[in-house]
Formats: sequence, C-alpha cells, structure tokens
Amino acid sequence: MNICPKCGLPEEACVCEQIVKAVQKIRVTTDTKRYGKIVTLVSGFDKGVDVKKVAKALKEELACGGTFKGDVIELQGNHVKKIPPILAKLGFNAE
Repeated sequence: MNICPKCGLPEEACVCEQIVKAVQKIRVTTDTKRYGKIVTLVSGFDKGVDVKKVAKALKEELACGGTFKGDVIELQGNHVKKIPPILAKLGFNAE
C-alpha cells in the first residue's frame, strides 16, 4: 500500500487535491484576441491541480473550444458568468 508523502494517508484516501482546490483564488477574465474575438481566461491554479483535467471539464460543460498554457486556461467566447458554478461543481471555491 502506497502512502501519500504530503498528508500521510493511503493514496486511495488521499485528500491533498481537494484541500488545494478549496483554498485557491481563481480569476476569470476576458481578453480580445486577433480580429476582435473574445476569449475567457481562467487563471490562478496552484501546482497541485491538474489544469488539463479542469480545462477538459470546462470545455465539455460549456461546449466550446480552448486550450491551456501553463496554469492558464483559454476558452473561446465570453463565459465569465457561466464558469464559477462549474468550478464550484469541480470542487473549487465558489467565490
């Protein structure tokens, strides 16, 4: 049985990722790209979060395209009001 080095629990019962998600301050902003296209930027993720999984979940829920670069997720379109409830469903702080 493997034990998590951070929390000391077995890896099946590890709660490190949930704790990291709850204390983060995620910022949701918009930016204008080439030819006036609007993209929504989601940033502020810590190293303990899999940004690729979060980006995939957001893209599936919003039915839009996008990408992630480092710790920033770019989504096509203006989704500022739709993202906070989805992030709360994924375990992040609702604020």
